[in-house]
Formats: sequence, structure tokens, C-alpha cells
Amino acid sequence: MLVQRVLMPASPLESWTVLGDAGGAVEPIERYLAYLTDIERSPNTVKAYAHDLKDWFVFLGQRGLDWREVRLEDLGEFVAGLRLPPAGRDGRVALLPSAEHHCGVTTVNRKLSAVSGLYVFHARHGVDLGDLVTELQPVRARRTGWKPFLYHLAGGEPERRRTIKLKSPRTHPTILTAAQVQAILDSCTRLRDRFLFALLWETGIRIGEALGLRHEDLAAAEGELAVIPRVNDNRARAKSASPRTVPVGPEIVRLYADYLHVEYGDLDSDYMFVNLWGGSYGHPLTYAAVYDLVGLR
Repeated sequence: MLVQRVLMPASPLESWTVLGDAGGAVEPIERYLAYLTDIERSPNTVKAYAHDLKDWFVFLGQRGLDWREVRLEDLGEFVAGLRLPPAGRDGRVALLPSAEHHCGVTTVNRKLSAVSGLYVFHARHGVDLGDLVTELQPVRARRTGWKPFLYHLAGGEPERRRTIKLKSPRTHPTILTAAQVQAILDSCTRLRDRFLFALLWETGIRIGEALGLRHEDLAAAEGELAVIPRVNDNRARAKSASPRTVPVGPEIVRLYADYLHVEYGDLDSDYMFVNLWGGSYGHPLTYAAVYDLVGLR
């Protein structure tokens, strides 16, 4: 099987699909991924789910199982197989107990979420799946008066929940110190890059949100930056679905003004961060260009 990128005609949107051994799309996966694209899930999420569901259907094919007739025990075997390196999944290679797991807890849980979402999607569209990946549990009583949307449709009947999930350790993000951030800024040889990293540090916005910024988003006099979800030419995406405004200090505004005066010049572009050196002059800056700046590629 092969995961394939799909481009929409006359649209900047993209999606992903899974091709079978015969070359055609795997229909159950294709319908679910198309649905995720229609509801504007991140292309990166759709891509990850495509790989996850490919792994699931490869597992089913190796065991001669129909995707509509598997049991929870089969899902357990799938999880156990993910923890093994690819060379050990066919049972012909013995692994030492001290061998590290191939897929971490977070990756396994994401794959389970993808598989669960696939089955819930098809169950809601009338496919008879029994209790394969989800089990029926009573709706929990709530202590408050708040009830979720369409709660009344449950009518006290059982609701579907994912049944298998690995316990993941609680982790905390790594926070840079002021000295580390200053070292990064001092290493920048271009105002654009210094402005980018200073903006990320002060506002806490994500790199995808920064790469999608337009000049109109920065209100210099008010000291505010608008973060607005858009479809961008460089495939940058905001994480949140709704716009928000974050404050910016005078140092950021001054850096922005210096960047425009010294490097941006008379370039006609709506994008705040653009490629000013190289073959794609004037095009919006991409994820790959930023990765090159920090040596991640």
C-alpha cells in the first residue's frame, strides 16, 4: 500500500489517500479521509491518519482479515505489533526483553484514534460493524446542568467510546531561557530572521501562524497582532479555528519597521515573511526554509 498526496483542482487545498496494491484508492479509507478534508482538518493530520490507516489495513491483509469483521483481540495484536520493530513483526525474529519499543505511546494512541475514527465514521453511515473498535457504555451522569450538543438523542442509550488506549506519561514542554533566546537572536544575520524569532518568543504564536501573517495583521499603533486562520500559498496553518489578538511590544514594532525598510523594500506582497534571497524571491516563507535556518533538515 502507498500513501498518496491529493491536490484539489483549482483549489489550494490538499488531502491524502491510501492506494492499494492494485493502484486504486482503498475505499473505506478514502471516504473517511475525504470527510476529514471536507471538515477542514489540518492536511498534516489527514496525512498522519493516512499512514496510520495504511498500517492497519496492511496488518489486516497480512492476517487475511476483513476490516468489517475484526475483533478487539485483533486490535490488541495490532498494538503489540506496533511496539515491535518492522523486522520483528512477522514473528520470525526473536527480540530481547530489553529492546526499545519501535512506536512510542503517543504514536500508538494516535493510530488507535485514527482507526477508531474510521469505524465510528462508517458505523454512522450504516455499515454493520458490531462492537469492533468501540464498545457500548452508558452515558455518564453529569453533575452540572450543561449537556453536550444532541445529548437528547442519546435518550439514556449507550454511547460509543474507544476501548483501547495506552497510558501515556505526562510531559511538559521545554522552555527556553532568556539567555538562550538572546543567543538565537544574536546569531541571526538578517533582520527578517531576527524579527521572526523575536515575534515567536514574545507572542507565543506557532510557526504556522507566523508564516501566514499579513502586513494588515499588525496594528503598530495599538501594539496588537491578529492571528487569523487562512488558506495560505505556503501551506502554513493556524492551529486554532477562530481568530485571536495578541499584544506586541515596541521592540517588535521597531524590528518590523527596520525589516521593512532595510530588507523588504518595495516588494509587493501581502505576506509578512517572504523569501528575499534565492530562486523564489517574493514568495511567502515556507516551513522548510525555517527548518533550514535552525538546522532541522
